[in-house]
Amino acid sequence: MSDVRELACDVAIVGGGMVGASLALALSALPLKVVVVEAVEPEDGSQPSFDARTIALSNGTRRIFAGLGVWDEIQREATAIRRIHVSDRGHFGSAVIDAAEQGVPALGYVAENRTIGRALWRRLRAASGITLVAPARVTDVVPGALHVALGTEGRDGARRIVARLAVAADGAGSLVRRAAGVGAERWDYGQTAVISLVTSARFHEHVAYERFTPTGPIAALPGPDGRVVVVWTLAPAEAERIGAFSDEAFLAELQACFGWRLGRFTAVGPRHAYPLALTQAASESAPRTAIIGNAAQGLHPIAGQGFNLGLRDAATLAEVLAEAGADPGGPEVLARFAEWRHTDRKALIAFTDGLVRLFASPFAPVRVARGLGLVLFDLSPTAKTALSKLSLGFAGRLPRLARGLPLAVP
Repeated sequence: MSDVRELACDVAIVGGGMVGASLALALSALPLKVVVVEAVEPEDGSQPSFDARTIALSNGTRRIFAGLGVWDEIQREATAIRRIHVSDRGHFGSAVIDAAEQGVPALGYVAENRTIGRALWRRLRAASGITLVAPARVTDVVPGALHVALGTEGRDGARRIVARLAVAADGAGSLVRRAAGVGAERWDYGQTAVISLVTSARFHEHVAYERFTPTGPIAALPGPDGRVVVVWTLAPAEAERIGAFSDEAFLAELQACFGWRLGRFTAVGPRHAYPLALTQAASESAPRTAIIGNAAQGLHPIAGQGFNLGLRDAATLAEVLAEAGADPGGPEVLARFAEWRHTDRKALIAFTDGLVRLFASPFAPVRVARGLGLVLFDLSPTAKTALSKLSLGFAGRLPRLARGLPLAVP
């Protein structure tokens, strides 16, 4: 092991995807030595975090990205959501939330993952106090009382990184989380999301549609160049069947399920299928370890809030570290982070899971109640305002970056 180089730091972030890279940028404002370990080059076409998929960004996320100095670049290629229309196919009742009525320019935005990744890493490479170890994979993790030791292997050989705080931002199967002794529960929804970019005869007018159907919800989000991002949730066998369709047959089936609010669907891009499950880590932290993003939780896309929740993990951790004393991985620091994140995380997971189960129920009384609920919701300005605030944070105190404030520096 004598030829293995050692790198000491305050914080080692394992995973340079959107959440991990955002945390690193936030920490660049602090007097900390930060190392980011990422297995795949951001510009590599195989980079799963920065591919051509799109993601819904909340207003809280917009504020965080603005505070990190990347929003102007992302906004140039993002599409605003100015209205949300929710309906239940074959049943009465619908609801509309309008940005103008809520006094905001947009309820959220839709952007490609690769657009976000490009903006984050361009700024990350120029940030001071950040050491980027990429591409490199973590081969072993050894937690200790005063530090965590990470063994890495990259194109420039082996390296040992010794950090006072390790951050697990390495996805649902997180090696760092498992090494810290934190398990995760997984509930398979028995559903698959089929995602594609679709061209429609009518301009989307910046409306996001959530259409609940007997086979699963269909989200149609306003996308680039007037196209629509379709997220179609189906049973796995049905997703496989539809996945084998020609483009023409796929569009015909989608049209029959979604309806004609966007006119005729005329073209479809590459289709991607992803199994859906709810994953939840047993804890937000462990000794010398913080757990964020998909390593902490993975949500059903029904409410489009999974990434936004993960980014609030990063913004909260950055603020806790900004207010910490000399030891960023001390037990009181991690206890504060875990306590702060617990309410928001628990409430949003319960809300999202409840929506999935409510709109998946085949029972007639539940279907009637859903329709009545949508009607009552559409008549209630108070309820609309409350739901629109979901884009800022579900519960508890928001971190400063999500409120549009600079990160507090001691």
